[in-house]
Amino acid sequence: MKPEQLSDALNHLPDDLLQEAEQSRQRRHRRPGWQRWGALAACLALAALAGSRLLPWQTTPRPGDSPRPGSSGPSQPQPGGQLPLLTIGGESTNSRGFEGYLALDISELGGANPWTEEAEVASLPVYQNPLTYNEQHQAQGADWEQMRALLLRVAGELGLDTDALTVTDNAPDESYQQAIRDKFAAVGDAVPEGYFDPTALTIQGEGVQVEVDQTLTATIRFEPPVALPPELNFTHYASREEKKAAADWLAERYSGLLSGMEKPVLDQGMGDRNIYSQQSFDVEYYDGAGSLEEQMVSYSFYRTAFYCDDNGELFLARVYAPDLSQKLGDYPIITAEAARELLLAGHYATSVPCALPGEESIAKVELVYRAGTYEQVWLPYYRFLAELPKELGPADPALKDYGAYYVPAVEGKYIANMPTYDGGFN
Repeated sequence: MKPEQLSDALNHLPDDLLQEAEQSRQRRHRRPGWQRWGALAACLALAALAGSRLLPWQTTPRPGDSPRPGSSGPSQPQPGGQLPLLTIGGESTNSRGFEGYLALDISELGGANPWTEEAEVASLPVYQNPLTYNEQHQAQGADWEQMRALLLRVAGELGLDTDALTVTDNAPDESYQQAIRDKFAAVGDAVPEGYFDPTALTIQGEGVQVEVDQTLTATIRFEPPVALPPELNFTHYASREEKKAAADWLAERYSGLLSGMEKPVLDQGMGDRNIYSQQSFDVEYYDGAGSLEEQMVSYSFYRTAFYCDDNGELFLARVYAPDLSQKLGDYPIITAEAARELLLAGHYATSVPCALPGEESIAKVELVYRAGTYEQVWLPYYRFLAELPKELGPADPALKDYGAYYVPAVEGKYIANMPTYDGGFN
């Protein structure tokens, strides 16, 4: 579908269909950075939603068709059991905005990353993403048996009687399909093949709905939302201590969702601020047991998160359980100091609309995975936060803006195309 046809189709779609389409996509993805978007980007994003039934933007994609342009992937396995070369793509976890964090000072930006600069990491695993996306952004290679197993597991952890409930998919009914066909026909186009294929499995219980999508993310919707005890503050801008108290209650109330974790660790996120200087904290758990390498995999991939609504009630939770069965190997990891040298030499990827401002701007470094939906390979990176020029930030002079710059943590000899910043978004 051409861009001008897509725009025409969007203009012809009724509001109720747009709303339904948007709601069907509200299962994305884990822990995006604080991002600023212009009005044009928002309009383009909405147009894209109308043009494709499945648009899992974020956050972080996988195999079946030919890889998306700009995605990353391994070369063929090397002879003699050597590790395959990795090709670094140019697409980040979210291509519609830039990853930036607002704070009064870098010391505000925390998180529960088990890695520290004092840690010694010799190697980390790299995984093939089991999903890919075609030109219509439809996932290929989903394992529906794994999806069903996760759905039943999470439903059971919530205390639902899975034997008495029916598993359904989200394929639209015929009336919806015909309405969409009519709208495409109005602009002289046909609905893309597979547009109406299901993308998720669902169980509906009393007061709760569980849905598992193709990325193996289980989304739990509480209907109606669950009120916490009146002495707890679970609102968007509750303090770190208040969110911690609410998290303790949630972890006890929904202990089944954490039962697979030997040592649940609360991660309250970066603790960054919005343009009005309001600070917010997450409520997410990962397993802090095992070796540092095991903790980092859990921290990056296997998490349980709780979300409040505008009234400070629990309306949504997510269990992230991606398929990491396609391990490419344990790759040697460079040091943070070596990564810093690569950063200063311009070997990095970023969504920030400017080059690294300079060595003096570097304020923080972390070792993380870029585990986004559209990454064909999940590998570790050093993420450097650098203070950005004032003109890119908010009007409030008290706030500092920190942009994220990523350097591959895998030794360079295993990377076929070390990224080099070229002035564009990636």
